[in-house]
Amino acid sequence: MRVISGTARGMRLKTLEGLDVRPTTDKVKESLFNIIQFDLEGRRVLDLFAGSGQLGIEALSRGAGHATFVDRSPKAVSVVKDNLSRTKLAPKATVRQEEAGTFLLKSRDTYDVVFLDPPYGAGLIESVLPELVRHMSDYGIIVAETSREETLPETVEPFYAAKTYRYGKIQLTLYRKKEDET
Repeated sequence: MRVISGTARGMRLKTLEGLDVRPTTDKVKESLFNIIQFDLEGRRVLDLFAGSGQLGIEALSRGAGHATFVDRSPKAVSVVKDNLSRTKLAPKATVRQEEAGTFLLKSRDTYDVVFLDPPYGAGLIESVLPELVRHMSDYGIIVAETSREETLPETVEPFYAAKTYRYGKIQLTLYRKKEDET
């Protein structure tokens, strides 16, 4: 696993060990960042269910202004901090060890780009979306990675599933505010 582009390009990232760990492939990550490339510069990013932090780190490397990484696992938080240190992106980041739902209930921050990549099939995206939309900026984008078989809600007012992309067994769903597409 590596950073694909930007200031930390080519740097290898640590990953978590275990059977339930599923890092986003370079192909899917590259496609995702090609889709949102013009929505990153100077933006506030939230990497919820951060794992190794690769999506938030890629966003920072490509010019995001700040990224918040949230994961409930102490091992994941340690790996994220190490990866941020390796890439020299730590000054632009905040790392929290917390359940996603608890973090959203307590946070008062607003985000421009949010990455949701929880364990597949656990219903975690559906459970956090209603609270998450309250933390989104007017031009915000939510990117949800799921298995191809999973079905996500079409709308979570005022956001809607603007586009779905499929890459083999992986599906990316981009949510935008309704006003953005008119």
